[in-house]
Amino acid sequence: MNRVAYFAGGCFWCITPVLRVYGADKVVSGYSGGNEENPTYEAVKHQLTGHRETVAVYYDDEKVSYEKLLEIYLHNIDPFDSEGQFIDKGFSYTLAVYYNDEHEKNIVLNAIERLEKESARKTYISVEKFKSFHKAEEYHQDYDLKNPEAFNKELIESGRKIVNK
Repeated sequence: MNRVAYFAGGCFWCITPVLRVYGADKVVSGYSGGNEENPTYEAVKHQLTGHRETVAVYYDDEKVSYEKLLEIYLHNIDPFDSEGQFIDKGFSYTLAVYYNDEHEKNIVLNAIERLEKESARKTYISVEKFKSFHKAEEYHQDYDLKNPEAFNKELIESGRKIVNK
């Protein structure tokens, strides 16, 4: 069955490729969590809307489970950073999982509880009921595919990709 999962993982450019590679049919960059009807990248980036950069992950749950997508998400963020992700700071870059139903909510809460227990550290992942998703401007979609050199530079400069010298 076709489903959609919503993850705020800091910069949406950085989280998109890994989710696409590991089972998602499509990953769309956008904004969730705020109340403004038509948020723009500039407004979200400057913390004016209450939205977080978020990806909508379209997937077939017969091919990949919600649990697997959540696991991939958790392995590609820093769950212990309360102020954003890597070099991107501010509310719009903080972490959140927007759940669609109580089943997803329980999966997320259990995963966070396990992570905190295993690490003996507090995580900063907001768990919120999904209310809306606003697709980001077209130049943000599949940024890694459209701009591979700039994307690779972003990964290195952000600290998400370590380069051996």
